[in-house]
Amino acid sequence: MTDAVVNAEEDAPVKKSKLPLILGVVLALVGGGGGFFAVQSGMLPFGQSAEPEAAHATENAPEGVDSGETAEDIAGLAFIEMEPIVISLRKASGIKHLRFSANLEVDLIHQAEVEKVLPRVVDVLNSYLRALELEDLSDPMALPKLRAQMLRRINIATGQGRVRDLLIMEFVLN
Repeated sequence: MTDAVVNAEEDAPVKKSKLPLILGVVLALVGGGGGFFAVQSGMLPFGQSAEPEAAHATENAPEGVDSGETAEDIAGLAFIEMEPIVISLRKASGIKHLRFSANLEVDLIHQAEVEKVLPRVVDVLNSYLRALELEDLSDPMALPKLRAQMLRRINIATGQGRVRDLLIMEFVLN
């Protein structure tokens, strides 16, 4: 019988300790949390998107107020007026019309280049606005979204960085 007891003890699996696994998980969590804190608090230079020049520009402005553009920046701007565009929008109850006109804000050095490709810009905007549904325009946040999409398309048509902004002068749906 003693042999049977000895054989039973030899066949039993040896329990391994889970302490190294638990210790590894805890150390990984502590290290990840510490790294996140170090980056977010500014101890490490990763993740800092603000440049030192931008920090100096806003030092004189009160908190929450944008310092805006300088007079030299504004003097270097030109505005290109676009002819109004009238688009027909189909709806089950009838046809509605969208009247759209805008100005393009460009730097003076790019004004001639953008004026040269203005027919391309009108074509891009015309195609985009005709693809819209009336439901797309009923959203209260529709105009900022449309403006961003149109500006992206204008920058593709004119070349990146030539058009600074799209100023919507008229956006009438009747």
